[in-house]
Amino acid sequence: MIPSQMPPKKVLIKNGCVVNATGQAQHDVLIANGLFERIAADIPAPDNCDVIDAAGCYVMPGGVDVHTHFNIDVGIARSCDDFFTGTRAAACGGTTTIIDHMGFGPAGCNLHHQLEAYHGYARGKAVVDYSFHGVIQHIDDAIIDEIPSMVDAGISSFKLYLTYLYKLNDSDVLRALQRLNEAGALTTVHPENDAVIAQRRADFLAANLTAPLYHARSRPPECEAEAIARMINLARLSGNAPLYIVHLSNGLGLDYLRLAKARHQPVWVETCPQYLMLDERLYSREDALKFILSPPLRDVREQDALWCGINDGAIDVVATDHCTFPYQQRVALSGGDFSRCPNGLPGVENRLLLLFSAAVMSGRISPERFVSLTSAMPAQLFGLWPQKGCIAPGFDADVVIIDPKTRTTILHSELHDNADYSPYEGMVCEGQIRHTLSRGKKVFSLGKFTGIAGDGRFLKRQPFNYSDT
Repeated sequence: MIPSQMPPKKVLIKNGCVVNATGQAQHDVLIANGLFERIAADIPAPDNCDVIDAAGCYVMPGGVDVHTHFNIDVGIARSCDDFFTGTRAAACGGTTTIIDHMGFGPAGCNLHHQLEAYHGYARGKAVVDYSFHGVIQHIDDAIIDEIPSMVDAGISSFKLYLTYLYKLNDSDVLRALQRLNEAGALTTVHPENDAVIAQRRADFLAANLTAPLYHARSRPPECEAEAIARMINLARLSGNAPLYIVHLSNGLGLDYLRLAKARHQPVWVETCPQYLMLDERLYSREDALKFILSPPLRDVREQDALWCGINDGAIDVVATDHCTFPYQQRVALSGGDFSRCPNGLPGVENRLLLLFSAAVMSGRISPERFVSLTSAMPAQLFGLWPQKGCIAPGFDADVVIIDPKTRTTILHSELHDNADYSPYEGMVCEGQIRHTLSRGKKVFSLGKFTGIAGDGRFLKRQPFNYSDT
C-alpha cells in the first residue's frame, strides 16, 4: 500500500482535563477519521495511533469565531488578511472554524453574487473550516424572494447595516427581519445610528478636530444603544424574529438587551476582546490610528459593564471582528484624519488566550462558560451543531489544548496574520496554546504552524433552530 493510500492514523489525547460547556472531567479522547470516537477515563492506545500527552492541560473544543472579515474591500482599501493568512492565524490561536461576514458587492447585486465571490476567495486557501454570513445591502422583491435559496445553500444568517454606504432604513429592516425569520435565518446587525454619526463627524471636521479621539467622539455609546433598542423593537414587530447583535461595546445597549431577554425575546449578544481589554485612552497615543474601529473603543466604565455581562450570562458569544489594515497603510490613507482611516483591528489569533487569561485564570468565569462563549454557543446559534463546539462522539475532532501553567507574551513578530502590528502587543497572558487540531489533524503544535492551505472545508450550515438543549 503506497503512503497516500494508508488509512489515517488515529489520535489519542491522554491525561487532559476535557472541558465542554456542560462540564469537565479528567478523560482521554480518541479520534478516528476526523471525528471524536470515544471519550473515557483511560483509553489504551490502539495500533497506528499518534498520542498527545495533555497532562496538566485543558482539552477544549476548537474555537468557533463567527465574526471575521477576510479579504474585505471597504472602498478605500482591502483588508490584508485573505483566507489563508486569516485562517492560519486562527489555527495558531486555537480557532478551528470561522464564519466570515461577506463585504458589500456592486450596487444592485443579488445575494448570490457575493456568495460566489467569497467561495472564490476561500477555495483552496482556508486552513480550517469556514462559512459565510449573507449580506443584505438593499431590499426589493427580488432580494426577498432570493433569501430561501441562500438558506438552501447553507447561508443561514445574514447581516444588516444601520450605517455605512448600504445602510437599510426601518421599513427595509422590517421586511428583511420578517422574511429571514420565515426562511429559517438569523438576522445579525451592525447597530449604529447613521444620522448621529454623520452630524457629529461633520461638526468635528468643520472644527478641524480630526485626531483619532474624535472618531470615538463621533460614535458615542448612545449612538450604538439607540440602534440596538430600535432593532429589538423592529424584531418584536416582525413576528418576534430572532436577532443577534454583533460587536457590542457599551453598557446601555446591554441594558436594553437584558430587558429584551427578560421578556423572552429571542435576542443574542456578541462582544469582542478589544472591548474587554482595550479602552479609549489608547486614542491619546501617538500611534492611535492603530485603534480605529467601529464601534470605537470605550471608556473603562463601559468595559466594566461588558465584563458584568460576561460574568452573569447576558453576553452569549465572544468573537473578534478581525479586519486588518496595516498601520502604515492607515497613516498613508488618512494623513492623521480619522474620517479617512479604514476601520478594524486584527485579533483572530489572540481571542482564546486573551479571554482564557483574563476570565478563566482570573476566576471571573469557569472553563465551561469559556467554552460556551467561544465555541458551543456560536456553533448552536449559527447552524453548526451537532458538528462543532463539543468534544463528544460523532462531532468533528476540533480541539485546542491549553496549558494554564505557562505564560505567553503577545508579540506581533510571533503571530501569523498579515498585519504589521498587534493591538495587544506586550500583553502577558496566563496560559499557552499547545496544540490545535482541525478534524483530528494538527494545524498548530508547540509553537509551529502545521496546517495546509485548502484543508479547510466550506460548511453548509443548517437553518436557524436554536434551542437550549
